[in-house]
Amino acid sequence: MEATIEGTAALMKLLGDKTRLAMVALFAEEECCVCELVEIFSMSQPAVSQHLRKLRDAGLVQERRNKHWNFYSLNREHPMFPVVDALLAHVPDQNERLNQLKAARLRISCCD
Repeated sequence: MEATIEGTAALMKLLGDKTRLAMVALFAEEECCVCELVEIFSMSQPAVSQHLRKLRDAGLVQERRNKHWNFYSLNREHPMFPVVDALLAHVPDQNERLNQLKAARLRISCCD
């Protein structure tokens, strides 16, 4: 994806999905494990993985493996990151979702 009208349109289409937009907003705060995303979005692991695959294929997120677990973070080196960053300035803060996981002691529980 590059800074062309086509690339920008593809980015907007990708982030036009509310789940993927919320995921990117979460990743802007800190990296998350797939198991955490399953809890946050009340979705099955395969459904979460489909969203992550689209974001990863576009290069917007980075994947880091730790034993059996995959962690995802925002790729700040992506050529379209300035567009994503500007968009995220208008997206409601997602920290409350992470705080709820911490309060429920589900934050990175799969990786302990």
